[in-house]
Amino acid sequence: MSGKNVTEVVLAGPEGIAKAARILESGGLVAVPTETVYGLAARADSPEVVARIYAAKGRPDFNPLIVHVRDVEQAARYAAFSPAALALAQAHWPGPLTLVLPRRAEAGLAEAVTAGLPTVALRAPAHPAMRALLEAVDFPLAAPSANRSGFISPTTAKHVLASLDGRIDLVLDGGPTTAGVESTIVAVRYDGSVEELRPGPLSIGVHGEGKGIAARIEAPGQLASHYAPGKPVRLEASEAAPDEFLIGFGAVKGDVTLSASADVSEAAARLYACLHEAARAPQPRIAVAPVPDDGVGRAINDRLRRAAAPAA
Repeated sequence: MSGKNVTEVVLAGPEGIAKAARILESGGLVAVPTETVYGLAARADSPEVVARIYAAKGRPDFNPLIVHVRDVEQAARYAAFSPAALALAQAHWPGPLTLVLPRRAEAGLAEAVTAGLPTVALRAPAHPAMRALLEAVDFPLAAPSANRSGFISPTTAKHVLASLDGRIDLVLDGGPTTAGVESTIVAVRYDGSVEELRPGPLSIGVHGEGKGIAARIEAPGQLASHYAPGKPVRLEASEAAPDEFLIGFGAVKGDVTLSASADVSEAAARLYACLHEAARAPQPRIAVAPVPDDGVGRAINDRLRRAAAPAA
């Protein structure tokens, strides 16, 4: 390759949004910023187009996708909302909360979106670029993170190109994302109970196991080995070995730091940028300082455990 991008990058302004909408309408793939990470958007109502997402990411077909919608009204076309689900959506949408709900038989979504499950994962994002794009199209958008499957999630347009350049049609560049880790995912069961499937920026007072892997994959981000930087990762490190690149936090100074002031929100926003830098570093191994397991720290530690887990 010449080093020149094959995938076009445009600013996430009105002209870029309009161009992205045209590409999506015709079945293309577009990376779009959300408040969490960049998502790889494509129309969720076309089996052929959804297959392109899986192919571009190299994603296993048993791993379902999140469907992005404008609001509860649109979401209700695709899933059955119990009173508990409706209350959660009204309280936290638009925002970094994904709801796993019973899929409607007449949803009209590609079967691969839900990976054969009777449920569907839905989110109304808050980022202005993604919201503008959802307003510009009349179909739902499937949008997993815009990176090769299993690798580090992208929080900038440059991160997207690192693994998907030449594999997708367009990147809408909206600058760095703010939350930095993927959305909180909760399942609302038929009996009204709520179970956390993946911790994220939003805490709603219910906690799942937070470790390991579910007996079956119900939502994105549940694979035991995920978010991998391509090098061994050692957690809870107070200092680096000679062959390690150290990601610091608080009093533990590193080659880079998640947050020198020990702010977990800053750490979440910087997590994937630090992992990308560690992946590019000459050291063959990565060490990461301890991060408190409180608030969004739970999401950070969930991603770090999966990044450190050996590939299956």
